[in-house]
Formats: sequence, C-alpha cells, structure tokens
Amino acid sequence: MSCTIEEVAAQKRNPRPFPDTPENFSLKGRTVCVTGASDGIGFAVAEAMAEAGANLALWYNNNPAAKTKGAELAKKHNIKVNAYQVEVSKPEEVQAAVQKVVKSFGRLDIFVANAGMCISKPVLDTSLDEYRRQMAVNVDGVFFCAKYAGEVFKSQDSGNLIITSSISGHIVNVPVDQPVYNATKAYVRHLGKSLAREWREFARVNTVSPGFFNTKMGAGAEDENEVYRMAVLGRQGHVKEIKAAYLYLASDASSFTTGSDIVVDGGYLLP
Repeated sequence: MSCTIEEVAAQKRNPRPFPDTPENFSLKGRTVCVTGASDGIGFAVAEAMAEAGANLALWYNNNPAAKTKGAELAKKHNIKVNAYQVEVSKPEEVQAAVQKVVKSFGRLDIFVANAGMCISKPVLDTSLDEYRRQMAVNVDGVFFCAKYAGEVFKSQDSGNLIITSSISGHIVNVPVDQPVYNATKAYVRHLGKSLAREWREFARVNTVSPGFFNTKMGAGAEDENEVYRMAVLGRQGHVKEIKAAYLYLASDASSFTTGSDIVVDGGYLLP
C-alpha cells in the first residue's frame, strides 16, 4: 500500500522509535564493509563493528592479514566474516567485490571507505607516478567505493557511508610537506558532504578526520617531537581511541547525523 505525501513527510520527521542508548549502538544482523581492513585504523574499525554484532566484509590489497584476523573476529563474536582482495583504484574490482558482498551477505548496510596511502614529499620532489598513485587510491578509490556501494544503498532504500579523511584535509599540518596527500583528504571530506545531500532520501554519509595515530601512517621518529608539541594531549593516539567514533556513525545512535566530519586528533587542530 502506497503512502501519501503527508504520511511520508511524517515518517521523515519521526523515522522510528528510539531504544535506550546501549541498544542504539547495536549493529546485530547488519553487514559492514571496511576497506584497508588488515591493520591500523581499518582493523580497529572492524573490531568495533564486530563487537557491536555486525557481520563483516574486510577488504585488503597487499596485506592478507585481514583473512586471519577476520577469522578470529568471527570466532570470538559469533559473526560472519569474509575477506576480499580488492584494489580500490580499479573500478571493475570494486564493482565486482560489492556484488560479491551483497550476494554472500544478502545486503550491504554500512560501507567504511578507509583505504588510503601517503607519499610524504613536496610537490617538486614528487614524481608524476607518485602523484597519480595517491590520487588513484585516495580519491578515485573512495569515489568508486561510494558509487558502487551507493547503487546498493539506493536499491535497498537504506545505507550508510563513512569515509576516512584526515586533519590533513583541514589544515596544512607540519612538519612534513605533503601537499598531494593533503589535497586528497580535503577532496574526500567535501565529497562526503556533497553525497550527504545527494543521497538524503536513502542514505547517510559522514567522514572521520584522524590526527596522528601510532600506525604505519603515523608520525615517524623524525617528526614525533613536532607532533607532540602541536597536539595538546602531547602524544599520538592509539587506534582503540578512534573505534567509538566510527561505531557512532555506523549505528542508529547517529540517526540524525549526516554530512558531518568527526575530528579525533588529540587537540592538534586547536593551536
């Protein structure tokens, strides 16, 4: 039975009953896809989703640790976990992998476009191949994931996209000159805002902007002193300190949040 315009408008104003806060964070029965899921922030995100009861599709490129780590999460939390090797800069691989996820899990509820790379060089020292590689992974890869996940969201009339940006998309952070990386992260942050409006009828879209975390892409030994000086908490973050931000955006706790960017940076942007 079809709804009148007034009934649809009422549903949008009052979308659903609201359970108690702990239940709002449950992802039981939902399917979450995470790119760059083998380690670092990506695997921390996968852990958070598993702890909330979600089934997981873990995407990786060169690091197959997602397979063994995923199996451990499946056993520990009694959930379904599949790992897929996907080069996100290749649209045909992204499209095929999204289709495999939907076929295996039956649906796709949340997509976390987290895969990224950084070549920390000034422009004058950056080769064209290095430029193209960063653009291919950080920009094209996020666009391809958004496009093909978004098609599924629209067909389901529901979905949730979360993009990993960076404080480098907000400011020119120091002490490393990395203008190409900075520009890619500014791009995906604005892409997220634009998609939040475009997809307003069927999906929410938000971004997370991490600061310096103790990962492979965190600050090296030569940069640590400056990072400690700039972050008001005086240190890099542990990946477990960013898990809850992604869980909030993935869950019904953030049902009125779209087009937003959550900064988790130890106060780096404050000075």
